[in-house]
Amino acid sequence: MNFKVTVGLSNKHVHLSKEHIDILFGEGHELTPMKDLSQPGQFACEEKVDLVGPKRTINGVRILGPARKESQIEISFADGFTLGLKDIPVRDSGKLDGTPGIKLVGPKGEVEVDKGVIAAARHIHMHTSDAEKFGLKDKDTVKVRVGGPRGLTFDNVLIRVHDTYALDMHLDVEEGNAAGLSNCDEVEVIVE
Repeated sequence: MNFKVTVGLSNKHVHLSKEHIDILFGEGHELTPMKDLSQPGQFACEEKVDLVGPKRTINGVRILGPARKESQIEISFADGFTLGLKDIPVRDSGKLDGTPGIKLVGPKGEVEVDKGVIAAARHIHMHTSDAEKFGLKDKDTVKVRVGGPRGLTFDNVLIRVHDTYALDMHLDVEEGNAAGLSNCDEVEVIVE
C-alpha cells in the first residue's frame, strides 16, 4: 500500500555526548531548547559549535538535543568538501564505526572527535502503529516518488520504527534541493 509522508530537510548539525557538552560549554551545562523538531523529544538548541576540518572551518553549526551516547556530526557532501574531508560515508544514525573524526570548538573548549562524521542515510521515521498499518518493519527499505518539475524517485529509503517516532521523512538539504523539495512537502512512499 503506497502512502504519503511529509518531508523534513536536514541541514548540517551536531549531536553531542554529555561529556563533549561539558568540554565545549562548561561542566554541568544543559542544552537550551530553541525549537521542537518533528520527532517527539528532539529539539534544535541555541548552542552552536565550529567544525574545524583539515582544509577549512565551518562556523556556527547548530546542535540538536537531547544529549546522545556518542557525538555525531551530520554534514552534506558539499560540507565535507569545504572542510577538506574526503569520502564522507552515508550511514544510518548511530552507525559510526569507521567514520572520520573532526575538531569541534565551543565557547569553553574544544574536542577532537575521533569518529562520527556522516552524511545521514535518507530515512522515514514512523510509529509502530504506522508500520503495522503500512505493512512495514524497522530496517525495511522503500522507494519514494517526488512529483513536480524536478521529480525523481529516491531508492533505498530506510524505515525506522519506534513507539516514540512520528511519521516524517528526513532528507539532507542536497537531496531535497535536487528534487525541488521544501520542508513539509508531501511525497509518495512506494511499498513493493
